[in-house]
Amino acid sequence: MTDSATPTGTLLMIGLPGRELDDSTRELITRYGVNNFILFRRNVADPAQLQRLCADLAVASLAATGFWPLIGIDQEGGSVTRLPDPWTVFPDQRTLAEGDNPEEALRDYAATCARELLAAGINLNLAPVLDLAPAGAGYFMERRALGEDQDKVARLGCLVIEEMQRGGLAACAKHFPGLGSAKLDPHRVGLAIDKKRAALDKEDLAPFRAAIAAGVAALMTSHAVYPALDPDLPATLSPTVLTGLLREELGYDGLVITDDLEMGAVENEKTVAEAAILAFNAGADLLLIGKAHDKVRETIDALEAARSAGRIETARVGQARQRIDRVRRAFPVPL
Repeated sequence: MTDSATPTGTLLMIGLPGRELDDSTRELITRYGVNNFILFRRNVADPAQLQRLCADLAVASLAATGFWPLIGIDQEGGSVTRLPDPWTVFPDQRTLAEGDNPEEALRDYAATCARELLAAGINLNLAPVLDLAPAGAGYFMERRALGEDQDKVARLGCLVIEEMQRGGLAACAKHFPGLGSAKLDPHRVGLAIDKKRAALDKEDLAPFRAAIAAGVAALMTSHAVYPALDPDLPATLSPTVLTGLLREELGYDGLVITDDLEMGAVENEKTVAEAAILAFNAGADLLLIGKAHDKVRETIDALEAARSAGRIETARVGQARQRIDRVRRAFPVPL
């Protein structure tokens, strides 16, 4: 398939409304070439049901697109746990990192995630969080973060990445270039992280540099604005951040996934379709829309129109597809 013939639906990662492969999702696969999915608590009942759902997604994707899908989930532990009992339920990352033996605890967490997610048919965990968040200061990411010291977060984060990926599960470090200083919830509102460039370089970027060196399969973007990097656009939409900083300065050539484009930090300012085009042109490869299928369809139509009008380069579509496919091949869906 040539880059010009690649369906732009392959650039999306979408959520499903329920616990089975519904007609809307099936149409998005067969008609538009969507073959990347994110699962939430609403999609999960029990192990047998989840295995059926993932198998159905895999078979439908392979038949329609010729590729196995990426099936992702946020299984961080604590408040961000999508798989309840009888799966292993872990405390939040902060608790594990501050225990008596954090290395052993986090290694067990990562190995368990690899074993249990792969058994369900999931090949991508949207973890670990590499944001730096001080304790006791009201920061939004405090309990989800591994700590506030960049060296500790880098070391423990890389341990999680390496253990999960050694077990066959792709890891995704988030939220680049660092969301730990946020006091507001980007799911609801836009926010700015007003740190000097030197502080970002020394502190927030250090765990991401380490993750890149460790071969992390993917990075997820932050929806915050970083005035020291780009005073106008959130990182997800900023060529300065995603191409200039991440690709060119840090030398990362792996998969970049946006955080959910339906979050208030983005959608309060732009439509999901508009944001998707900006994010793709900024350097993101996989555009995440976690819920509304009408917005998925609008986004696919907008991407196709933008490609026809020359607002999206055909070569970039091919480049993004290659990065997505590289992760698929390295971390296949287990059936």
